[in-house]
Amino acid sequence: LQYFDELDEAQQTGLLNQIEALDLSLLDLIKDGVKEVPKGKLAPLGAVTLGEIKEKKDTYKKRGLEAIRQCQVGAVLLAGGQGTRLGYDQPKGTVNIGIEHDIYIFECLMKNLMKVTDEAGVPVPLYIMTSVSNNRDTIEFFEEHKYFGYDRSYVKFFKQEMVPTVDFKGRVLMASETELAMAPNGNGGWFSSMVVDGMLEDVHKRGIEWINVFAVDNVLQQIADPLFIGATLASGCESGAKVVRKAAPDERVGVLCTEDGRPSIAEYYEMTDEMATARKENGDLLYGFGVILNYLFREDKLEEIADRHMPIHVVEKKIPYMDEKGNRVKPEKPNGYKFETLVLDMVHMMNDCIPYEVVREKEFAPIKNRDGVDSIDTARELLRGNGVLL
Repeated sequence: LQYFDELDEAQQTGLLNQIEALDLSLLDLIKDGVKEVPKGKLAPLGAVTLGEIKEKKDTYKKRGLEAIRQCQVGAVLLAGGQGTRLGYDQPKGTVNIGIEHDIYIFECLMKNLMKVTDEAGVPVPLYIMTSVSNNRDTIEFFEEHKYFGYDRSYVKFFKQEMVPTVDFKGRVLMASETELAMAPNGNGGWFSSMVVDGMLEDVHKRGIEWINVFAVDNVLQQIADPLFIGATLASGCESGAKVVRKAAPDERVGVLCTEDGRPSIAEYYEMTDEMATARKENGDLLYGFGVILNYLFREDKLEEIADRHMPIHVVEKKIPYMDEKGNRVKPEKPNGYKFETLVLDMVHMMNDCIPYEVVREKEFAPIKNRDGVDSIDTARELLRGNGVLL
């Protein structure tokens, strides 16, 4: 409140409202030093393999298309991020990855979805999660491009919830004289954000029973995939996860497994060398299926989770802030903590999850970096391999 007396009445009210809304219980997580919750007993989990999917293709597809046509399936696109790491200060989905003509990340995803809706003959309700910083730009982009031909009455936007950031001493950081330095609540906060932003009413009205959630940065992402939906429904599981075979034992991907008998995702740094390199009799890796952030959840189970507290992870980050002299600081190394929920914890809160294998070259082209691995160039190469003209 150092600059409080210099603010006008509206600014004072705005700042006090931000302070009033703070969840100060988050500070308890760093009171005695930051501790991650230890993993329980991990065990491998077999997947529905490509061979099995091929054998039951017709059955899975028929069941999946039936669920889509009955409007039992909705999709959620996680698009709250900016393209900063790609050198682009706009929503990540608006990045143009074309060479000879314009083609945007959002456009790739919408075309992938429309392959399914054209086959099914009905649109799939699509909920797009934005952030406070990119909501208006994202909506304007979709309006400008006429939703890439998709039925706009089936598209809704909602904003991700924000949580305060703190320095290493637990003091809430300021972004300016009138604003706290807030950060998104992590990719596990998408459903609670839907609830807070009033999306649940639309979900119930449409009769949606399953939600397929996926990330913006994978341009080969297959959305509302009838085969995936059909396989998950046929399994009787409460959730499903698309997975790819790990390229190498030390590949930096989360692995789908079980933890104390429940489905779980073990990050690469949580695996011992022995676990990472262990192989079955046929030579396949024992923990060999990596997640690609494409999940299918039963909607009623998500509502159960929303009523419980998800684990909160404390992460060291570089957080821009205003110092005590009123200077804006952009730190070059981590200077504080962000509080995040993770979608992998949603998987662990389910009773079961079916890992569903997909072909890496056909469904996994993430764009995370400007150059090198998982960059625009590597994604372009994969898109070309799938017949996309750039």
